[in-house]
Amino acid sequence: MNASRTLATARRVLQQIRHDPRTIALLLLVPSLLIGLVSWLFSDTAVFERVGPAMIALFPFIVMFLVTSITTLRERRTGTLERLLTMPLGKLEFILGYTLAFGLLAILQALVAVGFAVWLCGLTISGSIWLLLAVALADAILGTTLGLLASAFARTEFQVVQFMPAIVFPQILLGGIFIPRDQLPDVLHAISDWLPLSHAIDALNAVAADSESAEWIGGRLLIIGAFAVGAIVLGSVTLRRRTP
Repeated sequence: MNASRTLATARRVLQQIRHDPRTIALLLLVPSLLIGLVSWLFSDTAVFERVGPAMIALFPFIVMFLVTSITTLRERRTGTLERLLTMPLGKLEFILGYTLAFGLLAILQALVAVGFAVWLCGLTISGSIWLLLAVALADAILGTTLGLLASAFARTEFQVVQFMPAIVFPQILLGGIFIPRDQLPDVLHAISDWLPLSHAIDALNAVAADSESAEWIGGRLLIIGAFAVGAIVLGSVTLRRRTP
């Protein structure tokens, strides 16, 4: 793997996105607007205090998954990836370059979403705001890497959307947003332990309530990171040069 080629790929992706204001708005503003909508819907209740941390995990995760998977698939469908891979650029360098580029955007997204939820929507955070930001960032990067993995298998943008019921929806249903995970049936609870979004939601809830130690939060971050690294490796192995 060559670091300079990875950085060059990341730079190219960022330059492309810079000229696409709609994608920038989708990445940076839409998660915060959706969090604000949830806050407004439950403004006269305590519901937002309960589900707010999960929303910080959910909306950036979904947005990063969609944008990353569709953008990467477009590179393959237009033949850009095939032309790039005729040069010394390898598949892993391509995937890492995209991860780095969207990871930088994820940092901005996490800053905006956390700041909006805490200071404008009034979400109460009893723990460290920096830990909350770290978990939100790890969650957004997880969405990026899973999007890259989905794009390696999809042939069309429609197929990318079809991956959401398989990859995203089970994590939403079993992640503890609707029912606390400890109240799930034993089988579903065991399945949820193997879903990375569950650990992101658990960590954000724990930081918001200041109910767990920093070491426990760090353990959840390691789990999220392991899933992200696994998605990068699997995506680089299965990535096709061009969609037939």
